[in-house]
Amino acid sequence: MIRFAEEFESSLMNSKQRVIIAGSGVIGIACAHYLAEAGFEVTVLDQGKAGGACSRANCGYICPSHIPPLTEPGAIGVALKSIFNRESPFHLKLRPSPALWQWMWQFARRCTHQQVLQTGQVLQSILDASMEEYHLLMKRFSKQCEWQEHGLLYVYETEEGMNAFAKTDQMLEENFGVSATRLDNAGLTALEPGLRAGLAGGYHYRGDTSLNPEKLNQAWVEQLRRQGVEFLENTELQGVEKEGGKVVRLQVKDGMLDADYFVFALGAWSSKWSDSLECSIPIEPGKGYSLTMKRPEDSPFHPMLFPEKKMGVSPFENGFRLGSMMEFVGYDESIPARRLKLLRDSARPFLRSDVDGPTEDTWYGWRPMTWDSLPIVGQVPQIDNAYLATGHNMLGLSLAPSTGRLIKEMICGDEPHIDPSAYSPLRF
Repeated sequence: MIRFAEEFESSLMNSKQRVIIAGSGVIGIACAHYLAEAGFEVTVLDQGKAGGACSRANCGYICPSHIPPLTEPGAIGVALKSIFNRESPFHLKLRPSPALWQWMWQFARRCTHQQVLQTGQVLQSILDASMEEYHLLMKRFSKQCEWQEHGLLYVYETEEGMNAFAKTDQMLEENFGVSATRLDNAGLTALEPGLRAGLAGGYHYRGDTSLNPEKLNQAWVEQLRRQGVEFLENTELQGVEKEGGKVVRLQVKDGMLDADYFVFALGAWSSKWSDSLECSIPIEPGKGYSLTMKRPEDSPFHPMLFPEKKMGVSPFENGFRLGSMMEFVGYDESIPARRLKLLRDSARPFLRSDVDGPTEDTWYGWRPMTWDSLPIVGQVPQIDNAYLATGHNMLGLSLAPSTGRLIKEMICGDEPHIDPSAYSPLRF
């Protein structure tokens, strides 16, 4: 009887369906989590290290307040002006790329107030769903990844900036039910003594949270490995083989990998696989930067954004990160010293702490930017067993859990926890 039971259990384990996830950023990790929970045998491959690339050293914000899409009225004008200013925190580099100009044209068409409201409703759905999932996940990971529920501060140096954002804050409250506490200078420094006196004020979104993204990825990957998920690092995807309307195997340097289902969570690299997957994946890499140093004296307590400078500050237990900016410069791998200097120079007028300490880590990441500010989550149109989980723009960390859960629901045929139609690859 014991032997029969062991053979039966072995038979059940061997009958598990296998999923291969290409890409092990936070989106790929989240997909692996939910698929492993559903009983699949999961393998995750990456050309680098698990949890690396764009997922490693971002600012770590998980922010339900980030409802407005990038397609705001006037955004295209800012982009065009940046062509002539290499020092702008937002920079568009002219280059002979038909894909880029098609992307910019489609983006420009959507820069309307009506589009902000329509897209914002869809983004709010997945942002709120992800936050619910994070609260469940943090029962396991909160101490390991420095989970904080201090909210997110939007800090303004000028009254002009404060008043301009007041319209956005009003729009968020009236249309989405999301409100902030408006703070004058005295209220701002009372809440956050790490800020300099003399600033115009700020807005405090109490429902936002933050964490250390690298620590989250490390803890999540370690947990998944203990559950049997296989991570193949330094394993570059080289080809996709298809038969009869299905993917049958992936080609990598050392051979072939076969599975029943395939998830492509390739971030900013996704568009390079449009031909292989027989579908349009209009993603452009939006390059961001960060530098991390030891946490200085008088460091701020709250994570915060300086929207006038298009940058953020993230205080960690032992570290202190300045990050963000946006460049459309293609797949440029450089970290120019002038961009790191701009981060320090931009933060200096706001903070009491020293921002010129020795750099412990410098980073760049290519955010996967779609022209409508929405992620791409769904079945590949012409391929029955392949799914896309990409295009999360600047919200990959915020949207990862709900994305992973949607992919699991789609593969299992479950009722989706949110309506996924707006994220479908069919929209392109």
